[in-house]
Amino acid sequence: MQLYFIRHGQSVNNANSENENYKEHSDPYLTEIGKQQAQLLAQYLKGRQTITDSDAWNSQNQHGFGITHIYASLMERAAETAAYTARALGNIPFSAWVDIYEEGGIYAREEENRFNGLPGKPRSFFEKNFPEMTLPDSLDETGWWNRPSEDEGQRQSRADKVLTELLEKHGDKEGQPEERIVFVSHGGFFMRFMCAVLQLPWRQAAHGLRSWFLLNNCSISRFDFRKDYAMVSYVNNTNHLPAELITG
Repeated sequence: MQLYFIRHGQSVNNANSENENYKEHSDPYLTEIGKQQAQLLAQYLKGRQTITDSDAWNSQNQHGFGITHIYASLMERAAETAAYTARALGNIPFSAWVDIYEEGGIYAREEENRFNGLPGKPRSFFEKNFPEMTLPDSLDETGWWNRPSEDEGQRQSRADKVLTELLEKHGDKEGQPEERIVFVSHGGFFMRFMCAVLQLPWRQAAHGLRSWFLLNNCSISRFDFRKDYAMVSYVNNTNHLPAELITG
């Protein structure tokens, strides 16, 4: 199995990260730059969807991607980013994967209510804006979150659970073709997912430093999972974006 982990396009929170007067949005939407990034990503993947040489070494996807499934978190910025690719590729299964949301979930950002849980978008929002996406049966008009902000103790266990479920659902099976999965998710969750795959301690590096894997908006990172190993083929690939659209 191959997994392509894609960070969402630039959100309004990303764009205002250094603006001291900006009030953070609890479920930020894509900026115009974020939409451009998502459109370029979609066209890039569409143009390279077909595997042109199935026998060649394809570690950098120079012979295509061959994507078989697309998943997105139910945060608006991830769902919209994924929808561009789903529409461009056509008849590829496109579903919500609830547990690949960004750390913390949906919560209030105002000082007096900070970290109070919020509902998240309801089913009708996704049906109207992303009708291609298969939604969980449990999602109704009350929203998909509706619980307190995710605490520190829950975050790594969630990433561990996602990895286990991914391997069970899409891992290589005897006599079946390889599956190539897209996750459209978030930078913080990527860190947790990396820790799950490589069994790394959270944010600990050598010499007392703190570690982080940088992901730019709409970057692609590739994991290869085989019977006896997990390989990180590349991280934070933005070759499909012009320099002026590479944002953090």
